[in-house]
Amino acid sequence: MKRSSLLPGLLLALALTLTGCGATPSEASSDQTPAPQEGQFVFTRENFPRLNGSTSTVPLAQAIASVLLGETREEVADLTEFSRTTQSYRTLIYGESDLLISAEPADSIWQEKEDAGFEWEMAPFAIDGLVFVVNADNPVDSLTTEQIQKIYTGEITNWSQVGGDDVDIVPFQRNEEAGSQTAFKNLVMKDLTLMTPPTDYVVDSMMGLIEAVESYNDSPGAIGYTMYYYANDMEMADGLKILAVDGVTPSADTIRSGAYPFLNNYYVVMKAGLPADDPTSVLYHWILSDEGQKLVSHEGYVSVSAVEDEA
Repeated sequence: MKRSSLLPGLLLALALTLTGCGATPSEASSDQTPAPQEGQFVFTRENFPRLNGSTSTVPLAQAIASVLLGETREEVADLTEFSRTTQSYRTLIYGESDLLISAEPADSIWQEKEDAGFEWEMAPFAIDGLVFVVNADNPVDSLTTEQIQKIYTGEITNWSQVGGDDVDIVPFQRNEEAGSQTAFKNLVMKDLTLMTPPTDYVVDSMMGLIEAVESYNDSPGAIGYTMYYYANDMEMADGLKILAVDGVTPSADTIRSGAYPFLNNYYVVMKAGLPADDPTSVLYHWILSDEGQKLVSHEGYVSVSAVEDEA
């Protein structure tokens, strides 16, 4: 867990990097960073890019805004009211946001983008793993990809079929436009046909799925999926167990190395063709820089670059 404020050394490094990119934090954090020099770009509330993205990237967005504006996380909360993965892409396409920090959208967004004649720049800045969670009292610690697929096609219906107790399996899913649902279909199920779940087994938020799996019917029969960051670094999996898949336990190391099988990128996304000195472009490229990647890592995400966290 890395929820404390950034250390002065890291904050100084961020300031120096932004100076090199043509931007520096505001004077609100001048006790820890150099004051802006003439000709340098200064982020203010008036020119700060309108951010949007996935639920699981809100903490990172708050950290970015906090550092660049010299405000607390609580004070920048109004700048990071994200509308979730798929809807966030619509806000970019239709001019309601400037920069996304998001997982990959549902397939329908690509068609909406084409229909609108919109072009974006999109680059991965972090890697996450789609993880499967069960109640902590479930004796099963690991599943294979094939077993997970058969659970969600309805071929495997009892935990005894995968080495567990004689308990019915209750497989929860996310709603269709959820980023984790898109990842689940693309990474796990591929061309297989998902079983049609009862309405009560479809959950429209990550927190809702976590709570449903933990407490369903006061039994350890439920299974669901979420992103590694959300389950691990935000400590949302209390009372739950994160399963190994194909014998590999999800961790920052196994996700970055590619050993864990279900990997999903987070992307930074902006409208294509913005000038280099546009605030959105400055922020986009800084997130991909070495120092931006250090902040990504500091906040508990698995950065694309194997940077050393200075926390």
